Amino acid sequence: MRVRSIGFSTTICTYLRTPRNLHLFISTRRYSHSDMSVVNRSVHPFDKSRLDALLNRRFFYAPAFEIYGGVAGLYDYGPPGSSLQANIMAEWRKHFIIEDHMLELDTTIMTPAPVFETSGHVARFADWMVKDTKTGDVLRADHLVKSVLEARLAGDREARGLAAQPKDDEKDKKRKKKAKTVAVQLADELVKEFESILAQLDNYSGPEIGELCRRYDIRNPDTDNEVGEPQQFNLMFASSIGPTGQHPGYLRPETAQGHFLNFSRLLEFNNGRVPFASAQIGRSFRNEISPRAGLLRVREFTMGEIEHFVDPEDKSHEKFREVRDTVLSFLDRHVQVSGSTQVTQMTIGEAVDKGIVANETLGYFLVRIHLFLIKIGINPKRLRFRQHMGNEMAHYATDCWDAEIENATGWTECVGCADRAAYDLSVHSARTGQPLVVRQALKEPIVTEREVPEFNKKVVGKTYGRDAGLLQKVVGEMDESQLTKLKGQLAQGQATISAEGKEFTITPDLLAIERKTFKQSIREFTPNVIEPSFGFGRILYTLLEHSFWCREQDIERGVLSLPPVVAPTKVLIVPLSAKDEFSPLVQEVSTKLRKAGIFSRVDDSNTSIGKRYARNDELGTPFGVTLDFASVQNRTMTLRERDTTDQLIGPIDDVIAVVTELVQGTIDWPAACKRLPAYDGVQAVD
Repeated sequence: MRVRSIGFSTTICTYLRTPRNLHLFISTRRYSHSDMSVVNRSVHPFDKSRLDALLNRRFFYAPAFEIYGGVAGLYDYGPPGSSLQANIMAEWRKHFIIEDHMLELDTTIMTPAPVFETSGHVARFADWMVKDTKTGDVLRADHLVKSVLEARLAGDREARGLAAQPKDDEKDKKRKKKAKTVAVQLADELVKEFESILAQLDNYSGPEIGELCRRYDIRNPDTDNEVGEPQQFNLMFASSIGPTGQHPGYLRPETAQGHFLNFSRLLEFNNGRVPFASAQIGRSFRNEISPRAGLLRVREFTMGEIEHFVDPEDKSHEKFREVRDTVLSFLDRHVQVSGSTQVTQMTIGEAVDKGIVANETLGYFLVRIHLFLIKIGINPKRLRFRQHMGNEMAHYATDCWDAEIENATGWTECVGCADRAAYDLSVHSARTGQPLVVRQALKEPIVTEREVPEFNKKVVGKTYGRDAGLLQKVVGEMDESQLTKLKGQLAQGQATISAEGKEFTITPDLLAIERKTFKQSIREFTPNVIEPSFGFGRILYTLLEHSFWCREQDIERGVLSLPPVVAPTKVLIVPLSAKDEFSPLVQEVSTKLRKAGIFSRVDDSNTSIGKRYARNDELGTPFGVTLDFASVQNRTMTLRERDTTDQLIGPIDDVIAVVTELVQGTIDWPAACKRLPAYDGVQAVD
């Protein structure tokens, strides 16, 4: 009998010859909780340069058109990045579209100009920019203020001995628009001013940002030149439709307008009932002023947007009771305006009851967003919901909360959740004349009485000629109290009405006002919209940051602890030898995993098994199975878990069954350790 050792263990055990006895023997050694390896992911401080090097080396994503010099804000995704994004979007569909019975859309990117003129994007979809007064370089105004003030605060902390200045790597030295940190102690009052400004920076208007630049001598960090007054820059990409150029258009900056323009069809598809939600994943485009933060600020990106149409008189949600005890981290507008960034932990039920979150439907979606982000691997301790302040609120929103995720650059908005009220449907209906409304049959008819003016049009036209229309318009716009007063005056013989500098004398032969009874059996209303909007590129990058760490024993060995649900490859198949006798077994395992719906990959390269596993740890592959000579003889296979590097062993079909459940999320690794015995690094072969 020969003893074959694989993996990192050097323990030598004696195994019995036959597969049956081997199985009986190894089944007696199960992991206990004390046996499982303890992983310390925080032993090494996070190093962004190491993560960036890994992502570039493994081609998660890279600058587009790189061999032509590249274009800022445009990126291509490689195989692992594409798979990761696709898996995030697949889970998004399950979590939102399937679980909440949403109607999925796919609408066009190219949009005629009148659509965005009506929606307000042509006039108001803009950021503030400033120009270097000497070089003409363009910088986004609020980002410039943030960068400079944060650098001054960092220099103050260094001067006070509170923090060491981090070393710039070569990549950082080449990066533009990054203010240098200089160790200079600031006055305590100035520190408080800077912190207060940063806490409410999103609430400043363009002129106010300009005043900040002058007051605090904020300059272009690259040139030390002064900057000019902030100017608005529209973020939409303009284009034209057709060969003549007579039909202007835009690349959409959001997918939302496609939902609103198809509202009537969606309502009919949903049998005329609200509430309901439509959902869409698609490309959007924004001509960012200075996109220099990787995937966090790009010019072309993939969005997932939901438009939940709801009765404006009833914004309750039938499933709110299920989530009302969920605790979220809130940063409301009042705290920010006071100059603080202190978050408050509170259940969503309490937040809605206190009016911090406007209504149940908005609250329900905040919880669903939270649960989705946690499920795909975002660290809940680095997730908060920040309410928009008055000046930063989008032109269409009445309330808005951002799901912000902390990363190396600070807190980044990754999901927005806005109450758009009835803005979009109302403006498109007014522009096109198409009624974008819900007609709802009432259970009990509503009987009302009101005063109704009726003109004798023949006499009015003869008396006032062209001004007859103006008179009828003025009377038609009167409310109930005004009509009642006018009716009383007519009962006295006549009444006088003034409009646009003209006076009209009205007598009972011109106008009669009668009280009539109306029976309403149909209620017609324009629904309000609650909109969660997801930026998948930002979510993907922050997930990569939250997942990255280095092995305690070797800082050069990076790991991406991506959850199985989103990991690009779920299982790595590692044959120990390239001999022909392994091929049928590798094919069998690969086929069985594929039939179980598990995406696997075979690594049969000539490098050592340790290097193969390390390479796939960098790709975030959560599990690996190894086939060795004992596998060929005994039909056993080892199963490795990425983070702990612990290994289990068992018959091939048993291992496949366990890894399938692990990937599907029906069991976790401790449960798997109870199903399969621990592997100590050796097997017996003849």
